[in-house]
Amino acid sequence: MTEAPAPVELPGYAGPATRRSFRRIKLGLFLSSLAACLFVTLIGVVCTRVMMLAMGITGTAASYSMLSGSGFVGGMSGAFQLASYNFFLFFINVPAAWLALGLSIGRFPYRGIMHRKPYLRWGSIWGAILVGGTTGFFGTLASIPSGIGALIGGVFIGAIAGALCGWLFHAIVKPANQLADVDVDVF
Repeated sequence: MTEAPAPVELPGYAGPATRRSFRRIKLGLFLSSLAACLFVTLIGVVCTRVMMLAMGITGTAASYSMLSGSGFVGGMSGAFQLASYNFFLFFINVPAAWLALGLSIGRFPYRGIMHRKPYLRWGSIWGAILVGGTTGFFGTLASIPSGIGALIGGVFIGAIAGALCGWLFHAIVKPANQLADVDVDVF
């Protein structure tokens, strides 16, 4: 009579052998990526108007433009203006946001992450990378100081929009409720 082999213990990082099924993840990713495009546009419009109001009050409205090479403030102004036109390129922005969110916060429910803070944090990080990288690239085409201003302005807008998208994804998927559900199927 032969003995059955002892069960092999998996390392701690391997996780459970079965993958739990979650509902509404694809819906959450799709709606969050659409909302990312809309949030960036709305925040860009608000920031553009506030900056134009501030420049109008100080009397420097005509002297700051990204393309005139006016420096840091011109780069920030350009980043806000680029972000306000974000919605016109939705056919590029929505798939990019879907991919970034899907590879980051879209995997969190499968890892058992239920709390809202990691969703907000990683949504904010990816929003800052995507928007800040794009605006920083176009700002650098004008000049280095303009590129730095555009990068900081884009990171600001992307971080806020990404945090809102992380919150929206968490509200749609509700991972804590889905992890607490007990499956009582007998057959």
